[in-house]
Amino acid sequence: MTTTYRKLTWPLFLELIRLPAKAASLLPFLFGVSYAWLAYGQLDWLNTAVYFVGQMSIALFVTGFNNVQDFYKAQDDHYRATQNILGREHLNPRRIMALMLTFLAIACLAGVVLVWRTDLALLLIGGAGIFVAVFYTFGPVPLSRLPSGEVLAGLCEGFGTILIAVFVNVTPRPVTLVMTSRTFALALDAAQLLRLLLVALPIVLLDAATMFADNICDLDQDIRNQRFTLPYYLGRARALAVYPWLPAAAFAAIGVGVAARVLPWPTILVWALWPLAHRNTHRFLTHPSKQATFITAIHTMLTTFGAEVLVLIVLGVLARWVKVW
Repeated sequence: MTTTYRKLTWPLFLELIRLPAKAASLLPFLFGVSYAWLAYGQLDWLNTAVYFVGQMSIALFVTGFNNVQDFYKAQDDHYRATQNILGREHLNPRRIMALMLTFLAIACLAGVVLVWRTDLALLLIGGAGIFVAVFYTFGPVPLSRLPSGEVLAGLCEGFGTILIAVFVNVTPRPVTLVMTSRTFALALDAAQLLRLLLVALPIVLLDAATMFADNICDLDQDIRNQRFTLPYYLGRARALAVYPWLPAAAFAAIGVGVAARVLPWPTILVWALWPLAHRNTHRFLTHPSKQATFITAIHTMLTTFGAEVLVLIVLGVLARWVKVW
């Protein structure tokens, strides 16, 4: 019997890649570029444009590839037929996989261009990111089926994106790699890396909080499909008890960044969004649901990310006339 597949229309493509969630990749990119401009006074427009293509391509790959892998690995036939977009909309998994691999190839090509234009160290940094992107749902023991998704999502989409955005724009770079025919030398600027980690920490924590909320909502479904995420090991009650500490820690990290003078002092204005974040957290805890309240976690992440980016852009413009650091 021949299976009849539907054509991948634009509306289905946008659902497949979860377009609203792409802001989780775009805003850290904008933050990193803005921070390089404000803190280092450097901006390479060509490198930034190439990195934008690579970053968005890998973001599209990850979401679409995860949908394909979830379709193939699903243990629950009801989930595969009614909830996974490939099964629900009768999309051809082979063609979707080919499209996602095209995005991966574009991301790798952009990475090669940036390595050629910057430093070999980017090969290690970008390679680590692509490894996580591929093996997050691929392989006999995908990373998404382990209690490590929140940490990996926060570090890769938060710290990793900001690190590369700064790396391709500034010199001296935080990591350098020199290779000869017989030796190689890897140099790390520990102070600069620690500074960038502290700067990225609020984004890392909010990104992890969003993944954590997603896994809490999907707990029953994940158990049926043998995805044993962090909420599975904690249990629903403990997971819900831990969740509110993540956005609280993110806002505290903003204060620490300002106090340590790695973030400009006007960034503290982002604290004005705490009541909104607190209400969103309370709404989610009252009724954790993918359909009803998961959007509150995304809302907290995007509004906080967006506010930080806006502050940096405004300060970058004002820095031409007044001292803002």
